[in-house]
Amino acid sequence: MGRTRVLRNTLSLCLHWRAKCDRIRNVDEKLIIIGTGPAGYTAAIYAARADLKPLVFTGSQIGGQLTTTTEVENFPGFPEGINGPDLMFNMSQQAEKFGARFVFEDVLSITREECSGKFIVTSSAGAYKAASVIICTGAAARYLGLEGERELIGHGLTACATCDGSFYRDVPVCVVGGGDSACEEALFLTRFASKVYLLHRRDTLRASAVMQQRVLHHEKIQPVWNSTIAAYRKDDTGELCGVQLRDTMTGELSELPLKCVFMAIGHVPNSKIAGNLVDVDDAGFITCTDGGVKTKTEGLFAAGDVADPVYRQAISAAGMGCRAALEAERYLTNFS
Repeated sequence: MGRTRVLRNTLSLCLHWRAKCDRIRNVDEKLIIIGTGPAGYTAAIYAARADLKPLVFTGSQIGGQLTTTTEVENFPGFPEGINGPDLMFNMSQQAEKFGARFVFEDVLSITREECSGKFIVTSSAGAYKAASVIICTGAAARYLGLEGERELIGHGLTACATCDGSFYRDVPVCVVGGGDSACEEALFLTRFASKVYLLHRRDTLRASAVMQQRVLHHEKIQPVWNSTIAAYRKDDTGELCGVQLRDTMTGELSELPLKCVFMAIGHVPNSKIAGNLVDVDDAGFITCTDGGVKTKTEGLFAAGDVADPVYRQAISAAGMGCRAALEAERYLTNFS
């Protein structure tokens, strides 16, 4: 599956919901679901089948992070694999079949009325009221925040080896990070790249022993210890052609020519819209009172990567979406 089909499927998903937006402007709902990754779509399927007629905010990235992937091989039910946009589109169709409604809007904030106990969901187009809300806003890849970084995303800078690794055949690339995710990315990239530099700010990896052994003994992978990226280098066409490295021990600068940098330094959960209605951990992930999907605010639930600092898998997000919908159904049964 190439990038062209992925982009085409993602665009089709966007256009499908854009066409419906103008017909949906109810302002008082039973249940609002924010986000459309595996957690959001699964919550929508379960809630719709319970006749809650959920209103689902797609956000600007319809389908979430899986729309940036090609083959998904570990989601149950697809022995030959399925590409991310197709999986998300299938989920959206299933949710719509049972009565879920979608709006193509970004949610800016969630507040709660003291008098009614209902939630006010403010989006880029207006305000909506709901008795219950499920937050499934996911998480975004973390970058370094260097000058010119945003312009290089998609031009030699990415956070998804699965998505973009095949575009960098027989050229040197770099993975930034030292955990299991970084090691997994580096190993995957050995299928394509001529050389994979594993750049880490310390002199030892944080990854599991098994992953460390695989990486450190792979002939294509070269660790670059005690180093961070100080600046990106671009060629005349605006594509990445190398990085300037800074030694974290000595401060010495050096140049490393390569064609792509793959970020693997974690994710930033999209939890700010909930304000003080939720508790978050040090990394910003929503913490749930029961270790599951209930937040500290009654009637407000969280599912998927926004509340999962450990697993962050499509199937675990879908499971959380199911649980959140069932909890919301129970809550709404007693809501007055």
